[in-house]
Amino acid sequence: MEPWEELRRQFTDVRELFELAAEEKDQSLEAEIRSGLEGLRERFEALKLRQLMSEESDFLPAFLTIHSGAGGTEACDWVSMLLRMYSRWAERHGFSTEIIDLLEAEGGLKSVTMEVTGEYAFGLLKSESGIHRLVRISPFDASRRRHTSFAAVFASPVIDDDIEVQIKPDELRIDTYRSSGAGGQHVNKTDSAVRITHLPTGIVVQCQNERSQHKNKATAMKVLRSRLYELYKAEQDEERERNEPEKKEIAWGNQIRSYVFQPYTMVKDHRTKHETGNIQAVMDGDIDSFIESYLLTASQGRKLWASTS
Repeated sequence: MEPWEELRRQFTDVRELFELAAEEKDQSLEAEIRSGLEGLRERFEALKLRQLMSEESDFLPAFLTIHSGAGGTEACDWVSMLLRMYSRWAERHGFSTEIIDLLEAEGGLKSVTMEVTGEYAFGLLKSESGIHRLVRISPFDASRRRHTSFAAVFASPVIDDDIEVQIKPDELRIDTYRSSGAGGQHVNKTDSAVRITHLPTGIVVQCQNERSQHKNKATAMKVLRSRLYELYKAEQDEERERNEPEKKEIAWGNQIRSYVFQPYTMVKDHRTKHETGNIQAVMDGDIDSFIESYLLTASQGRKLWASTS
């Protein structure tokens, strides 16, 4: 309640300033009043959005993984574009980001995992889990034909030590290999990269961003705990299990959002029907309207389910 009470106090201050300016017919205060109202509007929108996030994991940081799908080189370039979009989005929110794992491929990235740290990072990014479809004139096609590419995005919370996720050592296969990323000769000549496979679920996580194999293993275990937490939580929710993005083929018919560059410009979310023609702003990280639409739709769905139960 405190943020809302503080917002109300701030609004009262701006209203009193307006009434004073009106009484004194002092137009010099107009800019200050407008600025104050705009600041109040932004804080109100942020609080309204936060109110839609009530799950225990919503306030946590997030792991964001992007995999290329159907589309070959085009799809790998699409992963790079999405990584840039989410990095810009995080920057807009004052969140910090760190690349945990990155697999390069011809034309871009085969896959990448990024940790996003900030309040409610997971609560916001969970709306992005699913298949993202790109339609554009290919820069890799000499004939300038239109291509369709796909990438899968999956968000999971960075679990703290207070939330217990049971992982048995005999259920893990741990492989080490030489890192292919930056880091100099030491990285390339030692098996510092770590890949962990959780045998019962088939979940595979890997990390190669540190020179130390021990640090990479610790980070990979952290990602695995996060992924297992989401999986076990999904199993308790039938609706969520049906829509689990990782269980869908990364191809046509499963997309949650389409990004069309040609023959027109449009970004459309197929779950909420929210869309915009300003595709450049979206690719620069302006995706909050899509996130808010998803959270509002999900919130309305929960209310409807509760009313019919």
